[in-house]
Amino acid sequence: MIAKSSSFLIILSAPSGGGKSTILNEILKITKNIDYSVSYTTRKPRGVEQNGIHYHFVNEKDFLKRVETGDFLEHARVFGNWYGTSISYIKSRLAMQHHVIMDIDVQGASFISVTDIPYVKIFIIPPSMDVLQQRLVLRATDSEAEIAKRLNTAKEELAYIPHYEYLVINDDLDQAVEDVMAIIRAEENRVTRYHNPVDGFLTQEKT
Repeated sequence: MIAKSSSFLIILSAPSGGGKSTILNEILKITKNIDYSVSYTTRKPRGVEQNGIHYHFVNEKDFLKRVETGDFLEHARVFGNWYGTSISYIKSRLAMQHHVIMDIDVQGASFISVTDIPYVKIFIIPPSMDVLQQRLVLRATDSEAEIAKRLNTAKEELAYIPHYEYLVINDDLDQAVEDVMAIIRAEENRVTRYHNPVDGFLTQEKT
């Protein structure tokens, strides 16, 4: 029998307003073997966000305590707030042969790149900066000054694209979700995820 370790971490990164959270939620709707890693953050909830579902909302003291105890696979300070990912949760889901999907910024993704946890990194961008600005305005959660700050940060984040394995242009949502799913399916069948595939195949020969 041909055996393989098919579970891995799926990292989605994008500029603020790029649509990574929307794509992630659509993927969770249509899959059964992908779990969402709920990040910890010190920022306040927005709109209908719920603690434990969208984020684990904690104060800075509790967050930094988790940093000291090594509870985070990665953590970073973004726009004045801390964000972090629980390493114990990810390892528990991967052990069950489930993928874990997460949406994190480029700082957090760079930390994961130096761990021994298998992963695939996908960068998502809208078709243009004009479209990104329109989406940030329509989101109606930030001031004009904050939007300008996010756009400047987006330009800096684009420099990290070469450090990702894949790039998805989020022009049409359905197509972007299909593209990400195609990447996941391809990654599941990488030769490196199989354990001695030739020997496994030959031992199935009829004697």
